[in-house]
Amino acid sequence: MDKLRIVFMGTPDFAVASLKALIANNLNVVGVITAPDKPAGRGRKLRQSAVKEFAINHDLNILQPTNLKSPDFLNLLNAWKADLQIVVAFRMLPKHVWSMPKLGTFNLHASLLPDYRGAAPINWAIINGETKTGVTTFFINEKIDTGGILLQKEHSISPTTDVGELHNALMEIGGLLVVKTVQLIKSNNYQIKNQPITDLKPAPKLNKDNCKIDWGKPLDQVYNHIRGLSPYPTAFSILINGEDHLKIKIYKTSKIEENHNLDPGKLLFSKKEIKVAVQNGFINILELKLAGKRKMDAKSLLNGFKFNSLSKLM
Repeated sequence: MDKLRIVFMGTPDFAVASLKALIANNLNVVGVITAPDKPAGRGRKLRQSAVKEFAINHDLNILQPTNLKSPDFLNLLNAWKADLQIVVAFRMLPKHVWSMPKLGTFNLHASLLPDYRGAAPINWAIINGETKTGVTTFFINEKIDTGGILLQKEHSISPTTDVGELHNALMEIGGLLVVKTVQLIKSNNYQIKNQPITDLKPAPKLNKDNCKIDWGKPLDQVYNHIRGLSPYPTAFSILINGEDHLKIKIYKTSKIEENHNLDPGKLLFSKKEIKVAVQNGFINILELKLAGKRKMDAKSLLNGFKFNSLSKLM
């Protein structure tokens, strides 16, 4: 099958690396499916997805369905006559979409499945203090992230890696794995590994509740929570500063192991440093954003903001 017909589905930057790798390897992408343009910014102007921008620049056919079960969409998709579909950071597909190509539909997921199934696998790997993660390609079936595994590639996580850095690394590794997976399917030279049914580590959607910092937790857990949400969606806390209650986003920290008897969340200041008391040590805040102010380092904030002696983070 020299001209394997591929339809690619994806939306954010993470997906662009895979589409780019397919094009760079001269694989036959006959069409791209991505999210509809959405209003964004203060002017609420329509913004294209990162995948759409790439597809336009490479003269690829594009569909942007709002309803994946619409007869009009299904007819247009069927007209592309895909042999294989590839999904990277898109949305859950109905069966009549993922079962359409004769060679199936595979997904790239940013974890070593079966662990970290779900919406935020990169974040949760760091939040949970993992020292390795990776990417997985698998055939899509009726349930989310449970299909037969095709290929996996491991990647180490250093103690200081934040989610932005890990995202970018897995994005590039994932693109290479997608190409390798296509080549194996094209040559019919692959084996499917069923995912084991065990006690699995989940990767649920991030929200206001699980992004809020709990200063009562041990040092390593607080440190990992912050770097696992930086730069996006960002860990936050509430600064109690006299009568003011201000939201504070924390992007970068270091950790200091030290025994003390201070209450969790208690703030300590010097001319250059902001430290927060936690179990068995302190979180040293290096980069933050206070409500109504720009993102800055701790020293810059201390130069222009007055903290109360009883200030604390909740």
